[in-house]
Amino acid sequence: MIYATADGGNTVAPRILLDATAVPADRGGLGRYVDGLLCALHAQGADLAVVCQRSDEQRYGELVPGARVVAGPAALSHRAARLAWEQSGLPHVADRVAADVIHLPTYTIPMSTDLPTVVTIHDVTLFAEPEPHDPVRTTYVKSATRTAARRATRIIAPSRATRDELVRVLGADPDRIDVAYHGVDQRAFHRPSESEVKQVSDRLGLHGHPYVAYLGALEPRKNVPNLIRGWVRACEHRPDAPALVLAGGGGWDDEVDAALATVPLNLRVVRPGYLPWPALPGFFGGALVVAHPSRGEGFGLPVLEAMACGAPVLTTRRGPLPEVGGDAVAYTEPDPSGIGAALGDLFDDPARREDLADAAHARAQQFSWKASAEAHLASYQRALDQHRAPRTSSTH
Repeated sequence: MIYATADGGNTVAPRILLDATAVPADRGGLGRYVDGLLCALHAQGADLAVVCQRSDEQRYGELVPGARVVAGPAALSHRAARLAWEQSGLPHVADRVAADVIHLPTYTIPMSTDLPTVVTIHDVTLFAEPEPHDPVRTTYVKSATRTAARRATRIIAPSRATRDELVRVLGADPDRIDVAYHGVDQRAFHRPSESEVKQVSDRLGLHGHPYVAYLGALEPRKNVPNLIRGWVRACEHRPDAPALVLAGGGGWDDEVDAALATVPLNLRVVRPGYLPWPALPGFFGGALVVAHPSRGEGFGLPVLEAMACGAPVLTTRRGPLPEVGGDAVAYTEPDPSGIGAALGDLFDDPARREDLADAAHARAQQFSWKASAEAHLASYQRALDQHRAPRTSSTH
């Protein structure tokens, strides 16, 4: 791809090395971000190279045909080994593929490269809600995030709210931050057919019984204990009350089990673990309500994906969630009483649920990976231009 320069000339598009080694086996939010972005960058004609874990080599070769795909050592499946390799091995891969810019889609960057680096910092919620069970990881992630925010050539934030938090919490330079919203794959996340809804309902053992859906990790910021308590408040006196389905995995929140222990015997909680991607439209679109009452997000991808599936969504006004949901979702305070009241109102108002579902589906069409890729390409070019600019000495 040829880009116009500021002086009216043309320049060849930079070769981008995207480090996909941090993508977990279950894909999750990071995997959906990397996959969606790579496909859209490829469609835009970007000059791409990808480094990944060995188990993903074929996947990325098929996802971005023509890109240089490099599989790292087998040890990258272990987090500590991957973080060490990123400092020493990644710069060598960049040299091998003749990269012009390195994009790190998570919070760490190599310290020993002379190339411009672009890092995506998805959120800084760990600074507000550290993980009490794992203080070592919390300390490392916070330190690495501070370093990335200080040393990266450019920072990509997935929302304006996250950009503002990077400036407020970490003192990041706002002039080096580019906002690039996530997109949603409209083919993968769509209004489901009746058969898709039935398959998921049967898989969950509900067989047509209504349910409230949650998808995500069990991390304190996701506020799952208060969702459980709020759902109990909304349902405990209802005949034939909807079930609560807590899908997804990973994370840790000791309060979840404590909250589950208070659920009355007449109410049903289903914990199916990870659901395969093809099941998600039926899961979201078949729900009475999709509830995501998070206290902190970097973007809120499950909210957007549920909206694309035509689901009535209940979330909070925290962080970037109003940027995603706009007027097309229902909002609640994150406490149990607020969640319970909001759920009860939605249970009792099918017309409002239908209006929200239609509005959510329409709004989701505004978020595309194509637009996200264009914002990323602009950030890569800024990083390259910034790196090439004459450096002036300064005193601190």
